[in-house]
Amino acid sequence: MRQAGLALGLILALILALSAAETRPAIGAPLRCEAGTPRLRWPTSGALITRFGAVVKGLPANGIDLAAFSGMTVRAAAPGRVVFAGKEPERFGQLIVIDHGQGWSTAYAYLGKVIVREGQQVSPQTVIARIGTSGEAKKPTLHFELRRATTPRDPLPCLPLRL
Repeated sequence: MRQAGLALGLILALILALSAAETRPAIGAPLRCEAGTPRLRWPTSGALITRFGAVVKGLPANGIDLAAFSGMTVRAAAPGRVVFAGKEPERFGQLIVIDHGQGWSTAYAYLGKVIVREGQQVSPQTVIARIGTSGEAKKPTLHFELRRATTPRDPLPCLPLRL
């Protein structure tokens, strides 16, 4: 019972951190992948439309946004356990948070359809959702974040080069 309470507390802290204005990315942080970061893969093939740290609605972006077509698949960027899969009512709409261990997590927001469930183990590239429009998104978009504890990190240096 105590473990369930601690897990719920961690999930709530992650959700709050995802939407907290005071959790700002470090502008000018090094453009290389931090040691210990999980090996990431692109969660979808959409075009990059917002970079980490770009000012959006007066605040720096804590992740990246990828434009895509409605219904396209969203895949787990790295192996881990789904700690949240559902609706975040304030900004992100349909949201998935995956814990990758050692304090690392990824978040996938503005989804159209969530396919995974909380507690589910996922492998890299497991289909976890479908692109859609939820939360603040005005068009089909994936918002993708990489975090160490509750601190956002730029995922681009950790993702493979795309041409």
